[in-house]
Amino acid sequence: MKVILITGASGGIGEAIAQKFAERKHNLLLVARNAEKLGTLCKQMTEKYGIKAQFITADLAKSGTAEQVFTETKHRGLDVEMLINNAGIGSGGEFSELALKSELEMLQLNISSLVALTHLFLQEMKARNRGTIINVASMASFVPIPYMATYSASKVFVRHFTQALTQECKPYKVHVMLLCPGLTKTNFNSAAGMDGEVGWRLNAEYNGSTPLQTPEQVAEELLIALDKSKHYIVSGRMNRMASRLTALLPNAFIAKSFAKSYMKK
Repeated sequence: MKVILITGASGGIGEAIAQKFAERKHNLLLVARNAEKLGTLCKQMTEKYGIKAQFITADLAKSGTAEQVFTETKHRGLDVEMLINNAGIGSGGEFSELALKSELEMLQLNISSLVALTHLFLQEMKARNRGTIINVASMASFVPIPYMATYSASKVFVRHFTQALTQECKPYKVHVMLLCPGLTKTNFNSAAGMDGEVGWRLNAEYNGSTPLQTPEQVAEELLIALDKSKHYIVSGRMNRMASRLTALLPNAFIAKSFAKSYMKK
């Protein structure tokens, strides 16, 4: 059975993307840690859209989990025609004060598991001469962000990796796409420990001056870009303007400005 595999699908942007593809009658395989939420989502989408939706409970912040997910898809006889690497987490605060274990797990989730899943499923897509891989980066991938040092660096990797892979995969008719959302109203801040002062200092509050999108808006822009066979999309008009502006400024200047703003607050 052909399916679209979406990681981090139990909420936020991942859930919104799942809903959009379910509306289009695609069968889904959702991957996240929350089995109860995944089960409820699969039941709802199956009943509402008449599709087949199933899930795998997995913690991609743990080494070896990506391989386990791949093995399970083989066990179930699933043909992953589209892989959406959406799962990710952030952190905020002074790097030396953050828990090392959490920072390393973030790198495992944001980078290592994404690379592993891409590598595993790309082999089959190349053999079939068809397939789609969508990797979700962030506006944070365009600039070095003091007090979000590890997170922003991890998203730089996702952006560069995906844009390079886009060219490698063209001869095999595998479409690779990069999605860069900006600040989106999800549980990201809460999961990253940025609900309070840290989020305020980083201008990442949901009621702040930073342009804010809903997960549904991000998902809708993703599908529009995919329909146009684009390889790269920054969601949100203001975010697109900001990404162009940052390209004109030296990274050292941007990092210094972020740091001064954080410390001033």
